[in-house]
Amino acid sequence: MPAIIIDGRSIALKVREEARVRAAALRGRGIIPCLAVILVGEDPASISYVTGKEKALAEAGMEGRDIRLPESAGEGELLSLIGKLNEDKSVHGILVQLPLPPHISEDRVITAIDPAKDVDGFHPVSVGNMVLGRRCFIPCTPNGVLRLLRETGINTQGSRAVVLGRSAIVGKPLSILLARREVNATVTLCHTGTKNLGEITRQAEILIAACGKPGMVSADMIKPGAAVIDVGVNRISDPSKKSGFRLAGDVDFRAVREKAGWITPVPGGVGPMTIAMLMLNVVEAAEVWV
Repeated sequence: MPAIIIDGRSIALKVREEARVRAAALRGRGIIPCLAVILVGEDPASISYVTGKEKALAEAGMEGRDIRLPESAGEGELLSLIGKLNEDKSVHGILVQLPLPPHISEDRVITAIDPAKDVDGFHPVSVGNMVLGRRCFIPCTPNGVLRLLRETGINTQGSRAVVLGRSAIVGKPLSILLARREVNATVTLCHTGTKNLGEITRQAEILIAACGKPGMVSADMIKPGAAVIDVGVNRISDPSKKSGFRLAGDVDFRAVREKAGWITPVPGGVGPMTIAMLMLNVVEAAEVWV
């Protein structure tokens, strides 16, 4: 029997409705949750992501401040802007759209954001608190993966989880979050230096692919009945599409679906959850002021 397809869009709608209700409660107390989104340059993909975030904020009854800087903007100018937003009490969250132009240090920019407004969860203080299990903003994509598992009813208690990819945005945070006591999975983090990868992935009851290589995970790498979460979003050239490309995940969806128990599609799986969890982080940032 083919795997159950996990509908990330429907679960994301549920999460966004939760954010909308909480935002409405704040507005009733005179607080309008506000996210400042800074975009440097005119990268088409980044513009698309920012537009999606602005739309989600509006639908949730929150304010989005769309701040655009030219590609030529200096690092000092961006850091000065972040400093002003840190001091602005009407702004509850600050998000700098990545990647930044090469002449600007992403590390310095991320570190400049007040951790109390770091709704991306990328600040070193946020990361440290996450590792220690303290209250903090959890990076949106890893948090979205956990929410998918929870909403789908996939058991994580004592389960063997394998994460493919060690990025600071997805792989590493996921490995930490999955090992938290309330999730309680036994975690293996794999990467380009991992030997005998298939032997490891075939032990996974939960396999999360976040390696950025289209179709890398094949059916022979999957334990029968496993939950397969595909975080990959890869653009594949496709002249038949109006855009000239199609989206593909890190998992060979058609083949793996015949062997797995659950699987997320690309698009429509993890992607919608990222913005949904961002909405919750913005609301949580604003709730501190109640």
